[in-house]
Amino acid sequence: MRIHQLNCGTMTGGIPTRVLLVEAPDHLVLVDTGIGLRDIADPATRLGPGRHLLRPKLDEAETAVRRIEALGLDPRDVRHIVLTHFDLDHVGGLADFPDATVHVTTQGLTWAVRLPRFLERRRYRRAQLAHRPRYAEYEYQTDRWEGFRVVPLDHVVPGMMVVDLPGHTVGHAGVFVPGGGTNRKRDDDDNTSRDILHAGDAFYHRGQIDPTIHVPASIGVQERVLALEPDAIALTHSGLAALAARRADTLDVVCAHDPTGPGGTAPASQGPH
Repeated sequence: MRIHQLNCGTMTGGIPTRVLLVEAPDHLVLVDTGIGLRDIADPATRLGPGRHLLRPKLDEAETAVRRIEALGLDPRDVRHIVLTHFDLDHVGGLADFPDATVHVTTQGLTWAVRLPRFLERRRYRRAQLAHRPRYAEYEYQTDRWEGFRVVPLDHVVPGMMVVDLPGHTVGHAGVFVPGGGTNRKRDDDDNTSRDILHAGDAFYHRGQIDPTIHVPASIGVQERVLALEPDAIALTHSGLAALAARRADTLDVVCAHDPTGPGGTAPASQGPH
C-alpha cells in the first residue's frame, strides 16, 4: 500500500492544503479533497466570500483529480473519501468523485448538513454538496487508540481509523492511515511505510505539537477565531504533541495547512519565523 501526501490547493501566503491519497490493492482512498474543478470554474458560487480571505490559487493542476492523473492513476478508482470536516477547502473536490462513498462523523454531518446553526450556515458552502454525496456516518463507541476515541474503518482500508480531534469544528476528526509502522525516513510526497495521522485542522503549524519549532504568534489567534469549539483546542494539541513524541519513530502526525508540508513555502526543519 502506498500513501501520497498531496497539495490540493495553495492558499494565501503559500499555505498548502494537504490531502492524502491511499493506494489500496484494488481501489483508491482520499482523506479530504481540497479545492475541486467546479470550485475553479465558479468560485463565486462555490467558495463564496471566503475566497477573498483564503485566496486559493484556483489551478486545475492542484486539484485532487488532476494530482491523481499526474501519478498515472485513474480517478474513477477513488471509491472512498474520508473527511476531517466540511470546510470549503476540504470538501470542494467531492463533486469530482461522484461515485465515491464519503465517510464522516455523525456529529460533523449533523451540524454541517442536517441541522446547521447560524454559524454553520454562514461557514459551509451548500453548493459544494449540491451533487448529493453518498455518506457513511459514524459515532464513537468504546474503541480507543493511543488515548483517543476512534472508529475503525477496516472496510475502507485495514487499520484505517477516524480519530476524535475536537476543537476546529463540531465533529472534527483526524484520519489514521497505517503504513506499516516502520522506522523509515520521512518523505512528504510518498510515504509507503510510516503510519500517518492526518489531523485536519486540529492544529495549523507543526510547532504547535513540536516545542522545538517556532510558531508565529498569529497562528494561535487565527486558530481560535476560526474554531467552533475553542475550549477543546488546548487538550487536542496536548494529546497530539504527546502522541507525536511517543511514536516519533513510526508515525507522522500532519495537518492540512502546515506551511512546511507539500507545496508550502517554509523549510521543513524550522517553520516560518
